[in-house]
Amino acid sequence: MSVRDSYSDQDKKADIHVLHSMGYAQELERRMSRFSNFAISFSIICILSGGINSLAQATSGAGGAAIGIGWPLGCLISGVFALAMAQISSAYPTAGGLYHWGSILGNRFTGWLTAWFNLLGLVTVLGAINVGTYYFFVGAFGPTFGWVDNTTDRVLFLVVLTGLQALINHMGIGLTAKLTDFSGYLIFVTALVLAIVCLVAAPSYDFARLFTFANYSGEAGGNVWPSVSGWWVFLLGLLLPIYTITGYDASAHTSEETVKAAHSVPRGMVMSVVWAAVFGYIMLCSFVLMIPNMDDAAKQGWNVFFWAMDSQVNPVVKTILYLAIFVSQFLCGLATVTSVSRMIFAFSRDGGLPASKALSKVSPKFRTPVAAIWTGSILAVLFVWGSSLVSIGDTPVYTIVVSCTVIFLFFSFAIPIALGLFAYGTSKWPAMGPWNLGRGLFTLFGLLSIVAMVLIFVIGIQPPNEWALYITIGFLVLAAIVWFVFENRRFQGPPIGDMIAKRKAAIAAAEKAVGEA
Repeated sequence: MSVRDSYSDQDKKADIHVLHSMGYAQELERRMSRFSNFAISFSIICILSGGINSLAQATSGAGGAAIGIGWPLGCLISGVFALAMAQISSAYPTAGGLYHWGSILGNRFTGWLTAWFNLLGLVTVLGAINVGTYYFFVGAFGPTFGWVDNTTDRVLFLVVLTGLQALINHMGIGLTAKLTDFSGYLIFVTALVLAIVCLVAAPSYDFARLFTFANYSGEAGGNVWPSVSGWWVFLLGLLLPIYTITGYDASAHTSEETVKAAHSVPRGMVMSVVWAAVFGYIMLCSFVLMIPNMDDAAKQGWNVFFWAMDSQVNPVVKTILYLAIFVSQFLCGLATVTSVSRMIFAFSRDGGLPASKALSKVSPKFRTPVAAIWTGSILAVLFVWGSSLVSIGDTPVYTIVVSCTVIFLFFSFAIPIALGLFAYGTSKWPAMGPWNLGRGLFTLFGLLSIVAMVLIFVIGIQPPNEWALYITIGFLVLAAIVWFVFENRRFQGPPIGDMIAKRKAAIAAAEKAVGEA
């Protein structure tokens, strides 16, 4: 994977031609190489973020087998979505890809619904990623500075962290791409170094532990999961890889900023999943081997990573690793801001959001959707602040909503994939892109994605996340009301047919306004 791809005038014309054929102007700047497109998805997946912050879902669940067997199984589930989405992204490489696919392969309503699933998922997952970074910072460095978690400090930390991420995005895709490229290398190196450190510190190499099933639900696992059967706790542990290996739709969201997008985007999407799965497996298996005793580890609950590192790893080495992990998690949030903002931008340029005219505006100086960047970032902070103050019973609303975010994201993946099964080869999808699995393989991965979506939904609404079911149903009911009462008559969706031809003058004016030659 090279950092720079050769990009001729002919390549640029081809990319712009594809964009014009869908009725859109080249307002954003194509500065992302093939590697950069891969790196932005790999940075959001960030095995050093979800793989560490959510580790207790495995160690306090089915024990070693939750990693040794559960991790590759969960990555395979995420992988089938990526393969099916790659096929569609190659044919329709646009910002806000999922929204466009849902509209083009279905209709205005399916596109609108996909957009809202994806947008709500992205905004809340940005908040969740940065909250995870905050808790990692407190766990890693809090004892040194005497920092104890409270709502005020948490929100202030998020304001500063998310503000920096938004500011970097504001200043152009060139800077963001350089940092996410660095993030890609940093994640690779840090994951390998962490794996080596864990293996060196391991008291023994009990590889059988990686394939030994246990049941640490209830008090035995620090109440991470309620008391359930052994098979159920293993299925619940699949949420660790499934929730970690997501965010690869960022490759599609940055299509209009990627060179040779029809080739680069599907490759970036799939390879980000493949490499995250491989390096995550090496890192987490090494960590499990380092643990002195699985029973003691399970009792630590959400503190298992720091507990094991404190007891087994040299303090200086540990601090260096913590710094690298913290930087990786910050860059994970940075890449997520990019993804959120491009979704807002794409949906707004078709009038899908309030204040769409402002949200779809691109800065001539930085060639970025500035209003979309700051709006998405502010909403993520407000979500964390507001939901942290309200509880349902003993459970904060924040915890309940976060459990919905990945369900929402996977629904936004599954809708266009399901529509693609019917649209393949029809007038809605007459020509495949250069990344072409063929009808047979696309059908296979499409059907597997639907089965996987059912599994994700079922395990995602189990206790302690049962409120996710009511939130999802409530959202669907509210969406139906809003659509039929308001949006059905107002929202036109992406341009199609004669509308594309009528946009030629507007496209030329938009490109001139941002200095696109």
